[in-house]
Amino acid sequence: MIEITIGFILDFIIGDPQNPYHPVRIIGTLCKWLEKIFRAVFKNSLKLAGGFTWIIAVIVVYAVNLLLIKLAFSFNNIIGITLSGIIIYFCISTKALKIEGLKVISYIVKDDIGSARTQLSYIVGRDTKSLDKKSIIRAVIETVAENMSDGIIAPLFYIGIGGAPLAMAYKAVNTMDSMFGYKNEKYKDFGYFPAKLDDLFNYIPARLTGIFTIIVAFILKMNWRNSYKIYNRDKNNHSSPNSAHPEAAVAGALGIKLGGSNYYFGKIVEKPTIGDDLDEIKIDHLYKTNKILYGVAIFGYILAIGLNLII
Repeated sequence: MIEITIGFILDFIIGDPQNPYHPVRIIGTLCKWLEKIFRAVFKNSLKLAGGFTWIIAVIVVYAVNLLLIKLAFSFNNIIGITLSGIIIYFCISTKALKIEGLKVISYIVKDDIGSARTQLSYIVGRDTKSLDKKSIIRAVIETVAENMSDGIIAPLFYIGIGGAPLAMAYKAVNTMDSMFGYKNEKYKDFGYFPAKLDDLFNYIPARLTGIFTIIVAFILKMNWRNSYKIYNRDKNNHSSPNSAHPEAAVAGALGIKLGGSNYYFGKIVEKPTIGDDLDEIKIDHLYKTNKILYGVAIFGYILAIGLNLII
């Protein structure tokens, strides 16, 4: 419980540090190295290459973190608790989500659409060059809403079950989906297992995020009834089995429409919409989304503590 609290508070206060030695960057380097190895070993079966990359990466990340924590505890309990808390801190992205979204919006406020598009391109996979002001704000809200699940609730869920080592293993799962989970020529086969297994690991957290969002909307006196309605109606309006769950709950709470078609790598990808146009999307909707973000994070913390006590 102390370790979870340390990590959660550090994330709330400091946010995600940007440095070349960030554990997720190290995981990314490991995954690229394993990709090269298994692409060479399984030249005729890229699905197998991707599958073995996933298995080895997850095992290595879990084992290394478990070993480090056990070693720290063997010296001193305070050292062990501190290290575990710091690892947990690296797994949660509450403040980072808020900050990255606000960076984009800061350019919108200055009416610098070009810089807003460029800043947005750092946090989304879609093409941003032709997006207008409304589309940029919508993209930021979608990113914050979707990542409440895999950036906050999912890590806290796995922290509650298996502590810092399992949470960091989850980050490896999520990182590989971000790196390999594309349906282009290079990764459609290699990324098959990383994408499917990421869907599996996020199945419960995504649904918990949707439920927490509705509860937070009620607490914040937002339109929680509409959040519940849209969540039930549109939670499957996405090619991913998980992404629409938090997006639908947020869209309903704000009374806006998310989703729809976007360009990816120069090609239009048709997607269903999420929510209704009860209100025109404005910057204020992102500020409200950030309030939901922090409320959901607090429920995630309670979830982690509860699971830790039970398990």
